[in-house]
Amino acid sequence: MADSYENTYSKAFKGKTMRKNGIASQLGKIPPQAIDVEEVILGALMLEKNAMNLAYEILKPDVFYKEEHKEIFTAIRTLSEKSQPIDIITVTNELRTTGKLDMIGGPLYISELTNRVGSAANFEYYARIISQKYILRKLIEISSDIQTDAYEENTDVIELLDKAEQSLFNITEENIKTTYDPMSKLVAKTIQLMQDIKNNAEGFSGVPSGFADIDRVTSGWQKSDLIIMAARPGVGKTAFVLRLARNAAIEAKKPVALFSLEMPSTQLVMRLIAAEAEIDGRKMRHGDLEDHEWAQLSAKIANLSSAPIFIDDSPSLNIYELRAKCRRLKSQHNIELVIIDYLQLMSGAKDGKQNFNREQEISSISRGLKQMAKELNVPVIALSQLSRDLEKRTSKKPVLSDLRESGSIEQDADQVMFIYRPEMHGITEDEDGNPTKGVAELIIAKNRHGQIETIKLKYVERFAKFEDLNAPESFSTFGGSFGSALTNFNNPKPGTGLVTFGSKMNADEDEASQGNQGNKFGGYDSGITPGEEAPF
Repeated sequence: MADSYENTYSKAFKGKTMRKNGIASQLGKIPPQAIDVEEVILGALMLEKNAMNLAYEILKPDVFYKEEHKEIFTAIRTLSEKSQPIDIITVTNELRTTGKLDMIGGPLYISELTNRVGSAANFEYYARIISQKYILRKLIEISSDIQTDAYEENTDVIELLDKAEQSLFNITEENIKTTYDPMSKLVAKTIQLMQDIKNNAEGFSGVPSGFADIDRVTSGWQKSDLIIMAARPGVGKTAFVLRLARNAAIEAKKPVALFSLEMPSTQLVMRLIAAEAEIDGRKMRHGDLEDHEWAQLSAKIANLSSAPIFIDDSPSLNIYELRAKCRRLKSQHNIELVIIDYLQLMSGAKDGKQNFNREQEISSISRGLKQMAKELNVPVIALSQLSRDLEKRTSKKPVLSDLRESGSIEQDADQVMFIYRPEMHGITEDEDGNPTKGVAELIIAKNRHGQIETIKLKYVERFAKFEDLNAPESFSTFGGSFGSALTNFNNPKPGTGLVTFGSKMNADEDEASQGNQGNKFGGYDSGITPGEEAPF
């Protein structure tokens, strides 16, 4: 029979008591522990001169179940840190100095520990046993905390999910990681990396951007880096990162996660199709295509339909939701690049407990993005708006101080890049007298890994498409079968293909989005970001 409300409440209250007083037995079960192994470990530490060197790799006071053993190990570690000898006498004196000797059972208990050691040959094996028992106790503790919080009426579900994932991740990081590598191994890994770069036809180590000059400067988007891509509205930020996503997924076969907080996924996909097929965006939006354009579209759409691009258009995404979704995408699809459009549309904590102003909230978000990049070991590209103060200056070229709402964005980022199109400000020629029409500048204003440089790109306004400056003109021929390409688009290969999905965190948002599927193409009247001049 199901538990009554009173029993359920009683369990929640009992969970609070357990959390307050430490792990207690649940339903008559004793928490995982190996006290006899703990005794052998402590005895070996006092008998074997070099045992503590290995203990530092595996053990810490909390892994011991018995409180007395925690205190004894703490005393042993203190002696080791002072470079003092470790034996029965020194450990006894250290415990006497700290006032813990009587609490652990006196000198007699210390001497009894050494009598339990037959051989220290299996010290590492024993140490890992009690470490594993500690991990099991932590999992029980985390589960109990989650259960207790889940019963609370004011618990924020998203924060609870994030807390659970982060707690489990912390256990992995603290207990199942190598703390260092010997120089011989590091040198070998570095040489192998250099060899891989040499054997790479493109000659770079990160996720390629698909733009020759950008990859020359960055060597590709590097793992664990936070890259800020900033510009004023209408310059083409979204068009640029869509091209980056396309190049990484199609050309380099790297799975990409794209989070769009501003535009619905259908509009993003239409932009991708327009740029890929090189068909005027306005004509695509109205479905006003000639027969040859339909054939041109179908011939080019197969590559896009099988691209490993995962688009999430959940609005008002917060850092907790983003991190949880990226963890799942990393686990399920091994994503190698994350793109966020755009940073200022993200929100911070939703529980109302933190009273941040907007600048502090943006700072918290940018730190969270950098931490996520390191945690998942993938490059994270986040779009950002620039301050309106830029428009008041004579020179319209962005500088680092133009980053909107927070200087911490600059601090947290490994690279900061600005997209600048001179023709938008009435500038028809550059400093060398070259025409600026159709030319965009990518200004690399911060680069922890290399030089600061300005790279010129071609911007094809009809297709909202960025290319290398010296790229050949748009294609005029096409091949392939309209029917077969359309079939591939509608039925991508299992496990591959461009996937779009909305938020699964909030059912009301899901229902609302499902109810408006027919209007997704009309999210904006023009089908573009407000303020943009791009046709698509």
